[in-house]
Amino acid sequence: MTTTRKQRFLGALGLAIAALSGAALAQPTAWPSKPIRLVVTFPAGGSSDAAARIVAPKLAERLGQSVIVDNKPGAGGGVGLDLVAKSPADGYTIVLASAGGLTANPSLYSKLPYDPARDFAPITTFGTSPFVLVANAALPANNAKEVIALAKREVGKLSYASGGNGTAMHLSGELLKSMTGSYILHVPYRGSAPAVMAVMAGDTSLAIADIASIQPLIKSGRFKVIGVMGKERSLLAPDMPTLAESGVPGYESAGWFGILAPAGTPNAIVARLNTEITAVLALPEIKERFAAAALEPLPSTPESMAQLMRTETVKWAKVIKESGAKVD
Repeated sequence: MTTTRKQRFLGALGLAIAALSGAALAQPTAWPSKPIRLVVTFPAGGSSDAAARIVAPKLAERLGQSVIVDNKPGAGGGVGLDLVAKSPADGYTIVLASAGGLTANPSLYSKLPYDPARDFAPITTFGTSPFVLVANAALPANNAKEVIALAKREVGKLSYASGGNGTAMHLSGELLKSMTGSYILHVPYRGSAPAVMAVMAGDTSLAIADIASIQPLIKSGRFKVIGVMGKERSLLAPDMPTLAESGVPGYESAGWFGILAPAGTPNAIVARLNTEITAVLALPEIKERFAAAALEPLPSTPESMAQLMRTETVKWAKVIKESGAKVD
């Protein structure tokens, strides 16, 4: 090979190697290649936090990377949601948020630093903690129909406790009043447990609480269960009727939470997270641990979750406007 031909050959070889190297560098790194941060919008110890910590280790096994639970409470979930909305859309920061933060906050707050519909890519609904309407043991009403009749007959005498102004329990009570044309005074407490204590002590006629708060106390005899507030009976208490069954047709309110990524997260990453999370939620041991924490797994497609968010945003906007519900 002449010197000129050799130079041309080496030059072409160099260009080829450079092109291949450039192509290799341009290839995206396989996801995930580092730990994933799961922001939980409420404090440690609550149902959402419990669910996150039950699922995180199994999800980490399936993804081959650690899943780190990071609690960011405040503003009805708004602090954590805002943080994730402003995070890179690369699949390494996701959020576990409640229905309230995603569907009620836009109507409860005059200004939100995030837009649930615009700033997030839904991955899957995750779990639910059913709400239950309970009454003081001495209240002369044993089902939803009788409670509503009593509220209409003795206007202004009934009251219900909730976990606080603007909470999902509060809005559930306002929805009940709206659908039945009845008046029941709302008395806010700081959490479900104090609300249940209030109805047991007779400080309020009724209380709306998550099922976890009442299960250990059902046999106390100091209150009676009026009904589950979800669309269907709870797997955690199949003997409890729904309000729809016992006097308020069409009534439905449930405390659910879901997982989302920042808007713009690649569809392939959203799909992978959906696949792995729903697979974990289907594991028998996870179902058992959820049940022990008074939770029910609630997997869905990203599209179904997006539709649920749209539907419930409209629903709660109407309830909030009609009731004048406000946050503290």
